[in-house]
Amino acid sequence: MKKGDYLAAILRSNKTVFSSKDIVLLWQDSGTSATWVRLNYYVKKGALYRIRKGFYAKSKEYNKLELATRVFTPSYVSFETVLAKEGLIFQYYDRIFIASYLKRELTIDGQTYSYKKMKDGILMNSIGIEHINETSVAIKERALLDTLYVNNDYHFDNVRSVNWDNVFEILPIYDNKRMSKTVNRWFALNKAFK
Repeated sequence: MKKGDYLAAILRSNKTVFSSKDIVLLWQDSGTSATWVRLNYYVKKGALYRIRKGFYAKSKEYNKLELATRVFTPSYVSFETVLAKEGLIFQYYDRIFIASYLKRELTIDGQTYSYKKMKDGILMNSIGIEHINETSVAIKERALLDTLYVNNDYHFDNVRSVNWDNVFEILPIYDNKRMSKTVNRWFALNKAFK
């Protein structure tokens, strides 16, 4: 790559968040000390924003959901973040909830990210996961099931918009009898109110 092409390669990308590994791949570099000198130079000049160690953005206006799924991979946005957006719960949460292979809570740039541990078989199954703007996000039915998986007793405010065919299609990946009973109870309750 020529001298001026390094920053241009990042700016042309659809991503708003880059890990060090992403940049090394984008620059077709081997991760030498010159890579880190170049990155530090771009950060000092204000051409790149360092979010945290090993993560960079084009500016401070990066996609926080994209960062959420990049810090620990594999992962996807789910739980209350999706449920609130889709109107299944009415409570406001200022944190972002993510399904991951570990349980962790981080605060980065003033935003709290809450990672909830899922079994590998569930986490790696892509049914009910959409890829939007460089981010993996659960559809509302998958988020509902993820929530029931980690919470024995959870109250949803409004399940009228749920596509129950999707729910019953996704449900087998959890292989959980308790969850199946709970889902059937919510399904029956929803039918009673229609």
